[in-house]
Amino acid sequence: MQDIFLRENIHTILDCLEEGIHIIDSNGITIYYNSFAQSIDGIDRDTVQGQHLLEIYPSLTERSSTLLTVMRTGKPIHRKEQTFLNYKGEKITSINTSIPIKSNNKILGAIEISKDITYVRKMSEEILELQSKLYSGEEKDDIQEEEDTAEFGFNHIIGRNSRIIELKSLALKAAKTDVSVMVSGDTGTGKELFVQAIHNEGRRRDKPFIAQNCAALPANLLEGILFGTVKGGFTGAEDRPGLFELADGGTLFLDEINSMPLELQSKILRVLQDGKFRRVGAIDTKDVDVRIISAINTSPEEALREKQLRRDLFYRLNVVSFELPPLRERKDDIPILIDYFIKKFNKKFRKNIKGLDPVVQSIFQEHKWDGNVRELEHLLEGIISIMEGDIIQVEDLPMKLQQYEHVEENLSLKDKLEWKEKELIIEALSKTGENVTRAAEILKIPRQTLQYKIKRLNI
Repeated sequence: MQDIFLRENIHTILDCLEEGIHIIDSNGITIYYNSFAQSIDGIDRDTVQGQHLLEIYPSLTERSSTLLTVMRTGKPIHRKEQTFLNYKGEKITSINTSIPIKSNNKILGAIEISKDITYVRKMSEEILELQSKLYSGEEKDDIQEEEDTAEFGFNHIIGRNSRIIELKSLALKAAKTDVSVMVSGDTGTGKELFVQAIHNEGRRRDKPFIAQNCAALPANLLEGILFGTVKGGFTGAEDRPGLFELADGGTLFLDEINSMPLELQSKILRVLQDGKFRRVGAIDTKDVDVRIISAINTSPEEALREKQLRRDLFYRLNVVSFELPPLRERKDDIPILIDYFIKKFNKKFRKNIKGLDPVVQSIFQEHKWDGNVRELEHLLEGIISIMEGDIIQVEDLPMKLQQYEHVEENLSLKDKLEWKEKELIIEALSKTGENVTRAAEILKIPRQTLQYKIKRLNI
């Protein structure tokens, strides 16, 4: 019964996917083409059905087509970028995984799963163009001089916690050297704040400071942004410098470097070892003098254990390292941070907030602050921007915090469990923007069960 159901509904299922599915037979003739593939290529599926692959994509060849390549070699190709002109002459860029279809060691055809990155490729090229102009000195009349350097110094790192004082001292010493530094810590703990302070205190302070989040772009786009491209290196490529060139003499900050694919990490390692790099598609190498500072949003041990970081690269980057503590481990800094942010947002919003009600202060001290200092800052910004009085009261807090940490000691076990359940549901709904389906996934319960609990607990 299940087999019959799948056979009858497989096309409907595949049409619901947000990836293009293209299947060809052993002769290169299209036998299946789902609706998302149609939207990527801009071709009606009735036009594609029964056509040879190279008739649909005239800019491809037997060699450059990933589908035809996997049929020829019998080996799958994973996450390969492909830029081509479709049937209508439009330039499309996609990330493809192509797999040969075999039976009894005979290749019957191939299937390709494609993710459209045409817009991402276009935006990355525009970003690279803007970065090139910004950091190479073009159009300086239209931008402020300080935009190509770090904004924050050690005076912006607020806190009297002993661990923070110790880390500031270590960072100040690291700033006087030119060695690689790795900063680790949870999201929102202030990693870039420390990184910028190190740059501004060092000998490269008057040179560029360029930051790149390694999780923001696919590997093949990130490679071009880091190392630059040469005209003809791939379809649509232009002569453009990458961030290594633009940061020459200064600091390149690679955030979330543990999100960078391992094959690209090996190229970073070569730059660190030799002080040389090659633009994507180029033959010749270029010299570069860049200080690398990196950050990861997990512990180094976990990043190595999970094979998110190459060990040889880790040892190169981790010459000096420090781990920023989460806010829940430096709660003695919460009153100082509150005072700092109140003054900051009073000035921004022209308010005269004097402080927190003692109950609110207690809630802030007991809150877990999963988003760390950033969560505290954004919370106070939101409250101060719209409140009317001069003391932040419980009713000024978001509903999640109003109900947080106020379980009376004399509640029964049943009531305490119910309160905790309510807190977890509110937290999941908050994280997902009130999306019940996604909240249910976080809580690992059926959607219907979550809807019932929301109604029962009066959330």
